[in-house]
Amino acid sequence: MTALILGLIIFIGMHSVRIVSDDFRTRQLAKVGVSTWRAMHAAVSLVGFVLIVVGYGIARGDPVFVWNPPLWTRHITILLTIPAFILFAASFVPGTRMRAKVGHPMLAGVKTWAFAHLIANGTLADILLFGTFLVWSIVAYASARRRDRKAGTIYPVGPVMRDVTAVVAGLVAWAAFVFWLHAWLIGVAPMGIVVAAG
Repeated sequence: MTALILGLIIFIGMHSVRIVSDDFRTRQLAKVGVSTWRAMHAAVSLVGFVLIVVGYGIARGDPVFVWNPPLWTRHITILLTIPAFILFAASFVPGTRMRAKVGHPMLAGVKTWAFAHLIANGTLADILLFGTFLVWSIVAYASARRRDRKAGTIYPVGPVMRDVTAVVAGLVAWAAFVFWLHAWLIGVAPMGIVVAAG
């Protein structure tokens, strides 16, 4: 559990610099340059991410159950991850109506993803992992929207095909995770179906 907690502190901490002190981030960008800052951000985040993965894997090997979610909660989680993946995809497609509406689809997707997984997972490690991401994404989203309002940011809207692209890409990614990647990476088949590789 120590590795998981440390990983969360490092990963979430690095992604919270702008929330806690936007002025500090601005000064660092001016001091070291955008490329160097991004490289530092990526390196620290990667360390945190690896610790999260390793720590979560260790914790799953000796789970501490806080509550036992009913089987039907898995179906809710599967359904809620659909809009989460679509929002993830929308964050990479400029000019979507989704971005114009929510402003920060990646953060909105993380909120949805974390909440969905909290519903169907009841171990201490699950609550720590998904609960931390849920709280962080709520705070990060509110902070980002405040910056948008302060700056008068308006996200342009492009052709409707951009939204279609985001939806299709999100659904494809969701299907890949649900039917294959989730079992391969996490060791859990959400629908109880494992698609054999090769």
